[in-house]
Amino acid sequence: MDCFRSFAPSFPGGHISTELRINDRIRVPEVRLVGPNGETVGIVPTGDALRLAQEADLDLVEIAPQGKPPVCKLMDYGKFKYENAQKAREARRNQSNVIIKEMKLRPKIDAHDYETKKGHVVRFLKAGDKVKITIMFRGREQHRPELGFRLLQRLAEDVEELGFVESSPKQDGRNMIMVLGPHRKKADAKVEMLAEKESKAAERDAAEAQDADFRKASAGKKPVAQKKERKRSENLDPEIDA
Repeated sequence: MDCFRSFAPSFPGGHISTELRINDRIRVPEVRLVGPNGETVGIVPTGDALRLAQEADLDLVEIAPQGKPPVCKLMDYGKFKYENAQKAREARRNQSNVIIKEMKLRPKIDAHDYETKKGHVVRFLKAGDKVKITIMFRGREQHRPELGFRLLQRLAEDVEELGFVESSPKQDGRNMIMVLGPHRKKADAKVEMLAEKESKAAERDAAEAQDADFRKASAGKKPVAQKKERKRSENLDPEIDA
């Protein structure tokens, strides 16, 4: 390690700033200037470039310090930093983070439990996650590894439309392990699941609106009860002479 230290360059302060140099921090005598819209101005003295930046109410930003002379651009540096931060945040949000889920099975699993476990595997693969399938052997089952192999092979065939065998079945002590990988990337799966969710919500809203319209229409068609006309005999005592 000492030999690497001997060739390491030393910098005063020990910290190298990754910030771009702007305005008065640019100390070179001249720069290759680029205008705010990307147009090439040419090689100009740094003082003139600073004056142009001030007149345009912009910053002079050194975008290529390795150039001879360095390349500088007129821009709103605050806006530039904000937009870069937004792009970085969006890139992190869209980054595909594959999660490995795990599903454990017994070699002599019954049909109902198998269907339940397979349903979970299908859901994981649809979400773009890898699935680690573990077959757990107990007692004499350890001498029948073919039972676990056949079960894993059956599961892989049942979900082949959604995933593939990324890691073939391997014996690991009392367990046999296989890893299934999704055909789709997690980011794509998220987009599709979100679109499906929005579609179902739209269908539900449409059904509720249709039901409300039907109830409203039914209420409008309901016959209005006619007021019963009273007869004289109902209002007067029959013994009283009219």
